[in-house]
Amino acid sequence: MSPLLIIGAILVFGLLWIIFAYNSLITLRNRVREAWSQIDVQLKRRSSLIPNLVETVKGYAKHEKSVFESVTKARSALMGAKTLSAKAAANDALSGALKSLFAVAEAYPNLKASDNFKELQEELSDTETKVAASRQFYNTNVLDLNNSLESFPTNLIGANFGFQKEEFFKASEEDKKDIQVKF
Repeated sequence: MSPLLIIGAILVFGLLWIIFAYNSLITLRNRVREAWSQIDVQLKRRSSLIPNLVETVKGYAKHEKSVFESVTKARSALMGAKTLSAKAAANDALSGALKSLFAVAEAYPNLKASDNFKELQEELSDTETKVAASRQFYNTNVLDLNNSLESFPTNLIGANFGFQKEEFFKASEEDKKDIQVKF
């Protein structure tokens, strides 16, 4: 075999590997983006349910104005958040505000027995389950992308083509604490 043929084969193999590695990173990055969009869809769904829930509780607990205001502010912050970290922080704030709203609801037996309240609570619970599943799916895809960007030799392709590691969607310290309900 001639040396030129061997060098040509090595160059072709190297070029094919670069194309394969680049396309793999594109696929991983797009999976992360798609997974994030699923979280976003579920967060928007939850935000759409909240005004109905607040109105239902308002009918029974008219004097709990501060709770309603905190839920409304947290919902607005979530809807206005643009970055992953801002959405995660706003999501955590909204989760805390919803815990307060449900704590208030515990004090009103007629509210807890209301079919409308039960239905909204079930919808919200279902959405929370979907948010958790979407977060897990997102984090799995982020792990795959980040591992590829840190592993040799794919890290060389990632660095040369401007790929960046993504942030994980983490639970806040507030979410990790026990909930204390006081009346």
